[in-house]
Amino acid sequence: MATERVVAARDLPLVPRNRAARSTPLADYWALTKPDVNILIAVTTATGFCLAARVDPSPFSGVRLVHTLAGTSLVASGAATLNQWMERQFDALMRRTARRPVAARRIEPDRARAFGILLSLAGVAYLLAAAGPLAALLATATLLAYLWLYTPAKRTTPLCTLIGAVPGAMPPLIGWAAARGRLDAEAWMLFAIVFLWQFPHFMAIAWMYRDDYDRAGYRVLPAGEARATFVAHQTLLAMVALVPVSLLPLVAGYASPLYGLGAVILGIFFADCGARFAQRTSPSAARQLLLASIVYLPLVFTLMLLSHHAEI
Repeated sequence: MATERVVAARDLPLVPRNRAARSTPLADYWALTKPDVNILIAVTTATGFCLAARVDPSPFSGVRLVHTLAGTSLVASGAATLNQWMERQFDALMRRTARRPVAARRIEPDRARAFGILLSLAGVAYLLAAAGPLAALLATATLLAYLWLYTPAKRTTPLCTLIGAVPGAMPPLIGWAAARGRLDAEAWMLFAIVFLWQFPHFMAIAWMYRDDYDRAGYRVLPAGEARATFVAHQTLLAMVALVPVSLLPLVAGYASPLYGLGAVILGIFFADCGARFAQRTSPSAARQLLLASIVYLPLVFTLMLLSHHAEI
């Protein structure tokens, strides 16, 4: 596939004013926080918290959970905002992201940066006060790794997915730390599940928007014929590992057989979508894998929570 010439962001035409006018400032600032991504972060954080609270003999604190979700969401919103500020010139080159508020120049970069810093600091301070120092420390590490390791890595190496999977898998640890004040072995099982899940999830996205990424100069995938092989290997290796890793809570006596059965069924369904994508590397197979990934993780975590009420 021919590589398109990467042009400077200043050479692109501005978003037409009539399109930009459809968005209000409040809606633009809300869009900066990526609320759709925050929903999944909240789900994984809440799972870590709730599972940790059930392991701990102390009473479950719903108020503490709400505080943890609020603080984590603030940090995640700050990270999303600062990421768009850092990548505004490259977002402007991609059809998928060109209409983001900063890339489309509906929000000034300095204001976006200030907004992102404010959200991040508020979130860390909130977690420190309401969820404990370990949760705040993990959130800070996640923020810094996402912005200063993963974000620049996307422009330098296809291994950026491996780098980004670490901060991406941190929310369950934050939730666990908020509930118990420490990280137990079970917390790292949740981390491993989310870590592996991200590879097929992002490979589907990277393949669907590979032309966009090329246009903006991102190196999330190798160039040339190695691209399809790379995507297939990244997807299949993660899938092969994800099924047994998802069963670790059962093996450790931490979840019921009901969870184990459901995890196997969901894992086979997810792996089948991944295998089809690896074999075909077609846009339709990528979309199916992406949808499967969006369904898989919340269902596995929900099943893990519900299985604690089931009779073993």
